[in-house]
Amino acid sequence: MTELALPFMFKLAINILSISVLCYGCYYRLNKNTDVAGSFLLFGVGIFIITNLLHGVDMSMEFAFGLFAVFTMLRYRTDAISIKEMTYLFLVTAIALLTAVSKLSTLELLALNGLICGIAFIVDTRFLRSPYRTQSISYERIENIKLHKRPQLLQDLKTRTGLNIIDIEIVHIDFLKDAAELKIKYCPETTSAVQRSENEADAISGQAS
Repeated sequence: MTELALPFMFKLAINILSISVLCYGCYYRLNKNTDVAGSFLLFGVGIFIITNLLHGVDMSMEFAFGLFAVFTMLRYRTDAISIKEMTYLFLVTAIALLTAVSKLSTLELLALNGLICGIAFIVDTRFLRSPYRTQSISYERIENIKLHKRPQLLQDLKTRTGLNIIDIEIVHIDFLKDAAELKIKYCPETTSAVQRSENEADAISGQAS
């Protein structure tokens, strides 16, 4: 029993270390979402344990990824997750499955898991990420969504949100409620500067009055 427990605990430690680096060293570094990072870690540990315990039942890598497909259908059905979080979920699952069923040596396994974490870290660096972010907005002034009123729409959204909006996309129009769903693209780096300028202008206007 001890001979079986030692390899299991050793691989479990490698799995937890690798997923922790991926979740907290790569994902949490930029997103600061402890709930999602913790859920990814627990998800990876759970998949590793189940896959490792079923490994004795002549489990192949195809069966392991089939198990991942089952988990995918059951994943967080109440909350929609972004493409980025879904990608991290896949990487967490890949690390757990590789650690549980692969025949690689310890050094090769650590190198492969480190390569996955390293690529995720590089892709999520400031230099490769888009400088713009997107946000969905429900907009009630439906008369401003007309093409010739696009400058008024842009200025209205900038004033009301305080964001440096670069582009606006109309996603859905509801004429019954006189509202529209918009997706805006803004630059967070310059938004704070725009807000400071507006605050200074308001302060000057207040002093003048």
